[in-house]
Amino acid sequence: MKALLLSGGMDSTCIAWWQRPDVAIFVDYGQIPAQAEEAAARAVCEVIGLRFEVVRADCSALGSGDMAGAPGLSVSPVPEWWPFRNQLILTLAGVTALRLGATSLMIGALVSDGVHADGRPEFITAVSNLMAMQEGGLTVSAPAIEMTAVELVQTSGIPQEVVAWAHSCHKSNIACGQCRGCRKHYATWKALGWPPH
Repeated sequence: MKALLLSGGMDSTCIAWWQRPDVAIFVDYGQIPAQAEEAAARAVCEVIGLRFEVVRADCSALGSGDMAGAPGLSVSPVPEWWPFRNQLILTLAGVTALRLGATSLMIGALVSDGVHADGRPEFITAVSNLMAMQEGGLTVSAPAIEMTAVELVQTSGIPQEVVAWAHSCHKSNIACGQCRGCRKHYATWKALGWPPH
C-alpha cells in the first residue's frame, strides 16, 4: 500500500495525479496556510478519488519563518524555512501511514528543494533508512526529486483545472503573490503557457 504526504501544493498535487497512491495524508502542523492547504488537498483527492486522511499536531510554537509567521533563524537558508519541517511532517504522516497498513510514503520534493537540506536526495535516503529500520519497515521516496516543477507537471499529465486547486502560498490562506511559494507557482504556470488563475 502506497501513501503520499499531500500538502495541497502544486508539487504533491501533481504526484497524487501521476502516482495514484492508495491514500493521501495531509498534516496540519500549525502552519499559517493550513486551512487553505487542507481544502486544496481534499478537493484534489475528491477529483482523483483518493482516500484522504488528516493529521493534526499543533507545532506552531516550534516554527520559524514565513510559514510560522515568525522571524527566521540565523541558519535559515530561505524565508519559509521551518527547522526540521520535512522530518517532522514525515514522522507524523509515517505514523498514520503505518496505522493504515502502508509500506511506502512519498513526498513531493523537487530538484529546486535542494536549497534546504531536507529537500535533497541524501535526506530522503537517510530518512527512509531511518524509518525502514524501525518496526513497520516504512520507506520514503521522492519520485520527482530530479525534476523541476515544469517537468513534474508535464510528466504527471495533470489537467490544468486540477492543478488550479493547489495552494502554494507560505504566508496566508489567500495567495499573497509575493512569497517564494506564490512566485514559484505563478512562474510554473507562465512557463507552461497557462493563463493566470
